[in-house]
Amino acid sequence: MKSIFVGNLPWSVANSDLEAKFSEFGTVLSARVMTDKMTGKSRGFGFVDMEDADAEKAIAALSGYKWGDREITVNEAKPKTDRRDGDRNDRSGGFRRSF
Repeated sequence: MKSIFVGNLPWSVANSDLEAKFSEFGTVLSARVMTDKMTGKSRGFGFVDMEDADAEKAIAALSGYKWGDREITVNEAKPKTDRRDGDRNDRSGGFRRSF
């Protein structure tokens, strides 16, 4: 299985739209548009899971595809990494408290 990142999606695209578009190239195991936790509105990107061969076909065919008024980005998703890099994201102002 391969996970595909789909960026620059039109705001109106729903999970079912994403699944329908990618199913043109094979079986979609899952399709999800990422949404804001507070508003529930699309964040403009999503992920699609497909078998490897189908995923390669979809990536090749849809990279740069014009969906609505946007040109979408389609590539293999990179593994999620820990975004904390040292103290760069530490908002304590350099002070470490231990309670």
